[in-house]
Amino acid sequence: MRIVRAGDAGLLGAVAAGGVLGSVGRYAVGLALPHDTGAFAWSTFLVNVTGSLGMGVLVVWVLSMTSPHPWLRPFLGVGVLGGWTTFSSFALDFHAMVQAGHGLLAAAYLVGSLMAGLVAVGLGISLGERLFGRRP
Repeated sequence: MRIVRAGDAGLLGAVAAGGVLGSVGRYAVGLALPHDTGAFAWSTFLVNVTGSLGMGVLVVWVLSMTSPHPWLRPFLGVGVLGGWTTFSSFALDFHAMVQAGHGLLAAAYLVGSLMAGLVAVGLGISLGERLFGRRP
């Protein structure tokens, strides 16, 4: 089985470039909003919620285009937003809160992150519809 086909190098490069941008941005947010192990991870919460908002807008924006570049959604969605958001850090932060004896805080982080992410993607879709006039 061949994973990469001839001609995919440019697409993979676009996804990688987007990933660099998103990951570096997420790292910068982590530096700007540091937290102690076991404390509420505001930086992770912020990037995951804003990433959900961005994904909602992105989907509507791309669908509103007559013929978007085939690399646009992979570059922005998989690359930039995939690098920006982080499920693994979310899970690790949750685990650290539980291990530190902050069960209630961990539960609030878990439920709050999921609810805020779902609300944010819905708001992103609504914002995208206002900006671009198309529903996914």
